[in-house]
Amino acid sequence: MPKREDIHKILVIGSGPIVIGQAAEFDYAGSQACQSLREEGYEVILINSNPATIMTDTTIADRVYIEPITLDFAKRVIYKERPDAILGSLGGQTGLNLVVDLHEDGILDEFGVEILGTDLQAINRAEDRELFRALMQEIEEPVPESTIVHTVEEAVQFCQKLGYPVVVRPAYTLGGTGGGFADNEKELREICEAGLKISPVHQCLIEQSIAGYKEIEYEVMRDANNNAIVVCNMENVDPVGIHTGDSIVVAPVQTLTDHENQMLRSASLKIIRALKICGGCNVQLALDPKSFKYYVIEVNPRVSRSSALASKATGYPIAKISAKLAVGLTLDEILNPITKTSYACFEPAIDYVVSKFARFPFDKFPNADRHLGTQMKATGEVMSIGRTMEESLLKAVRSLEMKVDHLEKKEMLDLSDEELLEEIKKSDDTRIFAIAQWLRNGNSAETIHEITKMDPFFLAHIQRIIDLEQQLKENQNDIALLKEAKTYGFSDSYIARIWNTSPKAIYDLRKQNHIIPVYKM
Repeated sequence: MPKREDIHKILVIGSGPIVIGQAAEFDYAGSQACQSLREEGYEVILINSNPATIMTDTTIADRVYIEPITLDFAKRVIYKERPDAILGSLGGQTGLNLVVDLHEDGILDEFGVEILGTDLQAINRAEDRELFRALMQEIEEPVPESTIVHTVEEAVQFCQKLGYPVVVRPAYTLGGTGGGFADNEKELREICEAGLKISPVHQCLIEQSIAGYKEIEYEVMRDANNNAIVVCNMENVDPVGIHTGDSIVVAPVQTLTDHENQMLRSASLKIIRALKICGGCNVQLALDPKSFKYYVIEVNPRVSRSSALASKATGYPIAKISAKLAVGLTLDEILNPITKTSYACFEPAIDYVVSKFARFPFDKFPNADRHLGTQMKATGEVMSIGRTMEESLLKAVRSLEMKVDHLEKKEMLDLSDEELLEEIKKSDDTRIFAIAQWLRNGNSAETIHEITKMDPFFLAHIQRIIDLEQQLKENQNDIALLKEAKTYGFSDSYIARIWNTSPKAIYDLRKQNHIIPVYKM
């Protein structure tokens, strides 16, 4: 289908100020979308209250309003600009919620403003916990046993029948805000009360806990002709229980069999088609590590935080293509702007490992609660690409700007095994360093698997890093070993520390022996 000729002016909603769970990833998506729409010849009007974004640069849109993203202000812009259409699925949860508010206000109908991309019905079916659950039952996709509550007492009554632990998930909130795990009635009352206050529709989902299952995400795209593809699949190193925005995530999935991958892939495509989402969408699933049983956790009917990761991990510009799909083009008509040879309906395949580590603000707020759960606490993230799992992990650790150059924290070197186990049980932002130290002390990975439910595959790769450290200590200035360590992502500064020399000396030694980085395209 060719692009729409009946619309000329499009209003794009940005994501506003950076908040926890909604950081610069949406600036990236919004900037891409605005440029993509202008490429097709549309006039773009942008509302975004954050002047520190690339999106609000005068070259990105035809007119930029740096004003609060509120119902009142958006109405004034619509009254003044008279756009033909509005696009809100690229401004995170803020953009999505504003489009819903504008529709309910009636101003979109009054001025004939069409909602582009994912329509209102699809947004509601994905965001409203009750409608989403009904749709999943209709298409026979499994969801955990749950109920929708509007009061704390309803939640307490349901849990008396279901039992604990349960997860509380407020509707229409971002990054799991207001939600969490409740192990007893006291915790349930506290979390549910907060969740109901935070949810704009005063609604919470109370759901049986599936903590410990593998958490898998599929980034999917669909066009108006019902063509759908999987752009990227991702696996959380931490099992269900820690918000995916706070988890260490790897792409592509590492521990699934082909049968499991195809099963979850088919489910994701079935869900995006049932929701009739037009553009990018993120499907989160939980898989039982001991069987083929899985559950659908949730769907984000918009470009999400994971979309920015998937775009950069695969070289497939999700936001750019989502914007073109929104104006009527189909996947088989859009040339991939990165490859410039293949069309957007080709699924990318990657022959490397991508790791994402979240970046937390705890260094600035040392007294904050570092415990990680279903409520997101990260303020950003880093991504690294490597030929091996070890290289990818170590590169990501160095990118965190936490004053570490390796999977090793000074504060943990002198901790006893009991103290390390306490750290590991806490599930906070430094747990991965505690796990490495526990293995460094010669302890078994099985204990870690029992406590954290992390897949033994990931623990084996951390063990491989520890084994290489030991070999380096025992074989000073071994050139073959130096090359192997560099292949696995070890830094010059760490090797220099083990070999009691300077990073410059290691660098010179590498150059003499032609151990230098190569770049893959």
